[in-house]
Amino acid sequence: MNIVEIIIFLAIGTIAGFAAGLFGVGGGVIIVPILYVVFTQMNYSSEVVMHLAVGTSLATIIVTSISSLIAHNKNAAVIWPVFRNLAPGLIVGSFFGAGIAGLLAAAQLRIIIGVFALWVAYSMFVGAKKIVDQNKILPSTAKQVFAGAGIGVASAIFGIGGGSLTVPYLNSYGVIMQKAVGTSAACGLPIAIAGAVGFMLFGIKEQVNVINSIGFVHIYAFLGISIMSFFTAKLGAKAAHVLSPAVLKKCFSVMLFIVGCFFIFKGLL
Repeated sequence: MNIVEIIIFLAIGTIAGFAAGLFGVGGGVIIVPILYVVFTQMNYSSEVVMHLAVGTSLATIIVTSISSLIAHNKNAAVIWPVFRNLAPGLIVGSFFGAGIAGLLAAAQLRIIIGVFALWVAYSMFVGAKKIVDQNKILPSTAKQVFAGAGIGVASAIFGIGGGSLTVPYLNSYGVIMQKAVGTSAACGLPIAIAGAVGFMLFGIKEQVNVINSIGFVHIYAFLGISIMSFFTAKLGAKAAHVLSPAVLKKCFSVMLFIVGCFFIFKGLL
């Protein structure tokens, strides 16, 4: 690994960390597309580049989520009872989601991630001006566990911290944007741990031959991104409590739209 690659990984961490704190998404929507480009330029096999980007993204989200979680918790923005209900499903779902991703071809994975990102972008942009009905009641504990499992499976496949699903899910049940983002940051931790372990194990099983990696997790990229994202996630979390919910949703949707178009384009090539 040369100095240019080190600088690139640190830069990715700076941007992704801020996004993680701001949007509660773990930074995966930023990390995955950039790592895809970087790993491609490093001449890794096209069959493993996408899986390597997703697995490494999940590993970095472990650190990012901790930093973002601490910052949001200081602002009393984490709903811990909801986190405890979602966590079991998130862990199981993320592990199996990693296995499902390992069975998909690289092009299929790119298109699936792209379509998902566009759908979430549209949903968030349309709902940006909607007023959250805070009189709504969250579903039962059992239903939250099942919701967590679904979020976990999807998050592992997409290499994200779950914010793209957790935030709108909580919004739909009357949780205001700031608390939805804060709780999503907490949920990103079990997703990232279970998903990263899954990608490492399934990557080892597939006998992935990539220097400086454990399965589908690139060690140097993980370290470089994690170091910077740990600090910048706190800055993003502070910004999240300054901006209005409508502005947050619009920024979030624009970012996801760009990512979605990128992956669909790459998947169809």
